[in-house]
Amino acid sequence: MSEQTTHRVFITGTAGFIGFHLARLLLAEGHVVCGLDAMTDYYDVRLKQRRHQMLMQNPNFSAHEVQLEDADAVMRLIGDFKPTAIVHLAAQAGVRYSLENPRAYLDSNLVGTFNVMEAAREHSVGHLLMASTSSVYGANTEMPFDERKNTDTPLTFYAATKKANEAMGHSYANIYNLPVTMFRFFTVYGPWGRPDMALFKFTKGILEGTPIDIYNHGEMYRDFTYVEDLVRGIRGLIDAVPEAPADGIVPEGDSLSPVAPWRVVNIGNSDKVRLMDFIDAIEEELGQKAVRNYMEMQLGDVPATWADASLLERLTGYRPQTDIRQGVANFVAWYRDYYDC
Repeated sequence: MSEQTTHRVFITGTAGFIGFHLARLLLAEGHVVCGLDAMTDYYDVRLKQRRHQMLMQNPNFSAHEVQLEDADAVMRLIGDFKPTAIVHLAAQAGVRYSLENPRAYLDSNLVGTFNVMEAAREHSVGHLLMASTSSVYGANTEMPFDERKNTDTPLTFYAATKKANEAMGHSYANIYNLPVTMFRFFTVYGPWGRPDMALFKFTKGILEGTPIDIYNHGEMYRDFTYVEDLVRGIRGLIDAVPEAPADGIVPEGDSLSPVAPWRVVNIGNSDKVRLMDFIDAIEEELGQKAVRNYMEMQLGDVPATWADASLLERLTGYRPQTDIRQGVANFVAWYRDYYDC
């Protein structure tokens, strides 16, 4: 740690898939991490509890079970911990669930995010980093997606809340000179993943011999991003604190605001993979064929995502690059071990 600053990082959602991996990476580097998680039952809470148990083995980690909507608790925890940076990952997750229960996204993703921003402002945190999503690109079909493309056509309420978070972050950066980095995730996968995501559901279905649902008859493409690559990208961005350009001129290729210390950054593998090739890789790793249930495109879904991650590389020197087959193999090894199958 002699050449790097030792950070005190407050992470929301440390019992979640991405928050767990990010906390583990920061702790391995010697940083101090304080986590917040509501432990909601959107999916198996035992998986969340196990992630926290693993993190708690490190003396530099502490955690609190708190709802983001509890403004007083969020303010108090951040004030007590005195972070140098906040990474706000906690949210009501899932594009498809937002079709069934949009109010959960309003409460967590808008009210909860506002509470985190207020605490960051009140306690003069040096850098606030907040999760957005590739879903904000919505109906945009010009690919690869780069951060300066129009995002005015979100197709789900989940995407709309994340688009709102980006705008909320910009307003705080402008009014309070609070450095804010938004990062847009592309389809994230890997060990300790969420049970509602495709890789988890496909693996479970194939092993159990139950049909797997394949939307748009398999004619879908995703920029699958391995979780350890993703969190290395976030880690690099913690040190890439945005500064508003003094002359209002934004460097070529940057998404930096011309008036505020705010920018948005894609974190993706910069490679679109056909869904059927993804399923083939899972079948090959498991040594079993899937029972395939081909379906129409689901409401709110998009046929393809593909990230331009050149800005991330320019800011951090890092670009995600894990091959899909290696990533799937790592997940399957974890799944078989965790579920003893």
